[in-house]
Amino acid sequence: MSKQKATLIGLVAILLWSTMVGLIRAVSEGLGPVGGAAMIYTLSGLLLVFTVGFPDIRRFPRGYLIGGSVLFVCYELCLALSLGYAATRQQAIEVGMVNYLWPSLTILFAILFNGQKTTLWVIPGLVLAVAGVSWVLGGDQGINLADISRNVLSSPLSYLLAFSGAFIWAAYCTVTSKYARGANGITLFILLTAATLWVKFALSEQPPMQFSLPVIIKLALTAVALGFGYAAWNTGILHGHVAVLAAASYFTPVLSSALAAAVLSAPLSFSFWQGAFMVCAGSLLCWWATRRQ
Repeated sequence: MSKQKATLIGLVAILLWSTMVGLIRAVSEGLGPVGGAAMIYTLSGLLLVFTVGFPDIRRFPRGYLIGGSVLFVCYELCLALSLGYAATRQQAIEVGMVNYLWPSLTILFAILFNGQKTTLWVIPGLVLAVAGVSWVLGGDQGINLADISRNVLSSPLSYLLAFSGAFIWAAYCTVTSKYARGANGITLFILLTAATLWVKFALSEQPPMQFSLPVIIKLALTAVALGFGYAAWNTGILHGHVAVLAAASYFTPVLSSALAAAVLSAPLSFSFWQGAFMVCAGSLLCWWATRRQ
């Protein structure tokens, strides 16, 4: 496979992942936060079994198998449930933006734990990304602590899950980079996520799943986007231009918000877009700082 073709496939993965916020929220409205997520990850896992295949876990480094499994499952639970538990559709998109702190945090973790060399430009990059999220949460007033607190307290569990998820995914990326040694456990990890969600569904009181044609279509689209997104990204990273894919991935917050707004019919304010571009700019600045060392 040529580098150009592999890079294009990797870019498709970014596009597929950008649909996840809107689609996960749409499915959760019909099937419930836990039931909808369980269905999504079950179908995605089965899709990966027949496309990527099930890995030989006996060859996995122990640190990657244990650490990667736990961190991946925890992150996916945080992401899916934070979107499902959000009070409104607009809030679900805001929650998705909080989750996109992970690119900047991933670089910070790489510097702290993996010895990644960088310049001092990483500091304003991190500040800009955090300021962008704060700008989003502040609404029309921008960074206003009273409005941010009021917004977060209206759905604290949702925001806490999203914020925790950003740190967990950064930790997962750090563990994968340090311990994976070429192993790819994505099929196993998604199936473990599905199993965990079904256990939670069985042991706690959940709203009944209400299947309809629109919900079934969105469920299928979400499963395909999640499953093929990971498969396409793996191809791009292995055979494509990694620098191009890394830079492009930092624009995901804006693309994801635009697609979520379209899927959920939830118009977003000008201040939201200002914050979204600040998050992207902060992530790019962090990435550039590691390239300039």
